[in-house]
Amino acid sequence: MSRSTFRVLFYLKRNAPKKNGMIPVMCRITVNGKVSQFSSKLDVEEKMWNVELGKLTGRSLVAQEGNRMLDKIRLGINKAYQEVCDTDGYVTAEKVRNAYLGLGQNHKTLLAVFKQHNEDYAKQVGKMKSERSYWKYCVVYNHLSEFIKQRYKMSDIALRELTPAFITDFELFLRTEKNHCTNTVWSYMMPFRSIIFTAINNGWLARDPFYAYHITKEETKRGFLTKEEITALINGTFKKKSFELIRDLFIFCCFTGLSWRDMYNLTEENLQTSFDGHLWIKTNRQKTGVESNIRLLDVPKHIIEKYSGMAEDGRLLPVPCYPHCRYGIKAVAKQCGINKNVTWHQSRHSYATTICLSNGVPIETLSKMMGHTSIRSTQIYAKITAEKVSNDMERLSKQIESMEQFICQTI
Repeated sequence: MSRSTFRVLFYLKRNAPKKNGMIPVMCRITVNGKVSQFSSKLDVEEKMWNVELGKLTGRSLVAQEGNRMLDKIRLGINKAYQEVCDTDGYVTAEKVRNAYLGLGQNHKTLLAVFKQHNEDYAKQVGKMKSERSYWKYCVVYNHLSEFIKQRYKMSDIALRELTPAFITDFELFLRTEKNHCTNTVWSYMMPFRSIIFTAINNGWLARDPFYAYHITKEETKRGFLTKEEITALINGTFKKKSFELIRDLFIFCCFTGLSWRDMYNLTEENLQTSFDGHLWIKTNRQKTGVESNIRLLDVPKHIIEKYSGMAEDGRLLPVPCYPHCRYGIKAVAKQCGINKNVTWHQSRHSYATTICLSNGVPIETLSKMMGHTSIRSTQIYAKITAEKVSNDMERLSKQIESMEQFICQTI
């Protein structure tokens, strides 16, 4: 390849001045008409810049130091270009740029590291990791890939080039281009942060670009069904057998607190008679791997008996695919006169609130049954049932009734 097709140019990024008025200097590499660029990490005063020469003018110490830095970058890029020519044969601007940015260390790029992580993660799905967590990592990878192509006009970016600005720009991309709310952005930034920690721990990245970044998850109301709504579902009659099955499975989750996935995974082996003589569901949550022990109440016991022998692959219940259940429960709820957006996960919330907390089950016991890793997760449910507050105060009123009568007579 002729060197006449290779060019290095420094220019000012005038559309992105710093707060102090300084302008960032960018480096543009051109090979065969294709361009790749990156920040030189040098900021200058616009009046000191010579556009034709692509360098600082004058003999001041600032100009001399700045030009020395740019010359060093140019020499490094020339060396990287020659190395790519010698090793690959086929040279592109992006290859030269990445080779330069990776000089002197085990060179890694963001998406390459992310892709390898996802491939390793996929092997653990169903054993140590959940399918939903794997899906989230894949979504974040796709968003990052699209962001890098759109913002930087490249297919990947060197880890050492990641800056706090890259992180905040990616957040803005998620909010504006993808129209995600704060909690969705938060849920996507956490896997991204995990990848960065992996890179730092492996010595591929010296500085944490997340060091000045903060995002807080907004508190949301956990939707659940009231006792009346659960009763309406139980009393519902359906022409479609599939709707009846979905209703029964939803009620099963309402009375066990299991997620759809954990219900789907149940086998006969998960049903065990405990020391108290009662049947218990003993399983590990797929999402967290935490043990979950749930006393089998009469309602879910009846549902298991109703569908006995109808499931395949040794499973306890004939559970349809998740999309079928997710959309089916909305239709079922509508037929039963429930005028709220019912999601499948609300069955788990309903178990926590309507079935357990509202009936006096201690929060520590509930946390154990739901398989939470921390009681903080369970405490979310403790403040959303007005009925529980009313019942607790009614019990208190009866317990101190004699005391109150004495006080009222004395005062």
